[in-house]
Amino acid sequence: MTGNRRIPPGKGRAAFALAVLMLLYGNAIAQEIRGRVREFPVPTPLFAGETAVADDGSIFVAIMRGNRIARFDPGNETFREWDLPRNASPLGLVTDDRGKVWYAGHGNATLGQLDALSGVIVQHQIPTNGAPHTLLFDGRDTLWFTDELTQSVVRFDRTSGRMVDQRTGGNPYGLAVDRAGNLWFCKLTADRLGRIDARTGAMSEVFLGNGSRPRRVALAPDGTLWVTLNGLGKLAQVDPGTAQILRTYDMPGGSGSNPFAVAATADGRIWANEYRTDTISLLDPRNGSFRSFQLPSRNTGVRKMVVDAQGRLWYMGSHNGMLGVIE
Repeated sequence: MTGNRRIPPGKGRAAFALAVLMLLYGNAIAQEIRGRVREFPVPTPLFAGETAVADDGSIFVAIMRGNRIARFDPGNETFREWDLPRNASPLGLVTDDRGKVWYAGHGNATLGQLDALSGVIVQHQIPTNGAPHTLLFDGRDTLWFTDELTQSVVRFDRTSGRMVDQRTGGNPYGLAVDRAGNLWFCKLTADRLGRIDARTGAMSEVFLGNGSRPRRVALAPDGTLWVTLNGLGKLAQVDPGTAQILRTYDMPGGSGSNPFAVAATADGRIWANEYRTDTISLLDPRNGSFRSFQLPSRNTGVRKMVVDAQGRLWYMGSHNGMLGVIE
């Protein structure tokens, strides 16, 4: 006869405590950064810029001038590439919850979708005939992208295929979605962080300082937003609820270091790269300290970074054609 076996109260509490400790210990190990930096040459190193991590841990790369999408398997350290439709020139790149890879077809005014299993590519034409740039999946059913030609942010409904664009001005760039589902975007030439309300579509702004030139924005586990201030050499923390700057941090490389990409770890630390000095730094907001890593290559040109499930940071050197990892 089988059935549920009763666990004595003492042993149950002990088992539960052990499970919690193992979980916490496992998470600590996953987030430990030893500081080893490795780089892998992309087969088609023609301005391979943006990266995205898939659920299986593989890394996808948009190769703009090579008109391809690449996939890197960290297990066997091999690449595979797919040719895209003529003049797609992919820039932004993201994976969704269905295993599809989406890219911004900067050269042919499309939003592209790659099925890496079948190799099938579907293109969605952009009504404004613009130049899509940065791409973001909101985790629900919507993809957002910036359009640098029409100075817009565009909302794409994955189910209906409908696109709605909102003119923003200010050269919209990096994107993030907060816990309430509101979209935030960097207005590079307006020194502002823009916001589109998820319910009403109303737009508002946060002024980040003269000459700040925000590039990228990321959502941290505590719900705050982190923005690279490329023009000031700073990293800013913003409260999306109050739309206020909570604090700014001087990057280790100084005011001329040009921080560009930003990414948050599962335990709340913040990665930001310094474009001019070929360094990537990790900020611990609890004590305000940075830990910096010098990249093996010079003139790397890092524009996008992602953190995988193991806590490793992946970056793509758009200038040197090297996919890198800090672990």
